Amino acid sequence: MQFLYADDSAATFMDMVSYEQVEIPAKVVADQTKFLKEGMEVQVVRWGDEALAVELPIKVEYVVTYTEPGFKGNTQSTVLKPATTETGAEVMVPLFINQDDRIIIDTRTGNYIERSK
Repeated sequence: MQFLYADDSAATFMDMVSYEQVEIPAKVVADQTKFLKEGMEVQVVRWGDEALAVELPIKVEYVVTYTEPGFKGNTQSTVLKPATTETGAEVMVPLFINQDDRIIIDTRTGNYIERSK
């Protein structure tokens, strides 16, 4: 299914074969909402007509919309700072990551993997 949009009560997905739109309650999507991007393809686990879980792609690229400026020449990756992505998710990133950088996040853990090229 393809993610369309979310509000406080549900996330709306579209079946990519039938184009049917399905609302999945926020309690099922839970904390994954912060990693959902418009147009993202996900797997929805169902039992009959009831959605049990939403499985996101493991690695997803996001744009950093806010983080404190890095220091020139600081390439040490063991020290982390907070960054906000385009979806509003807050993740810890190395000091050399700056605003507008593209990064790859593991959606299972919410951890930074690498800077995208």
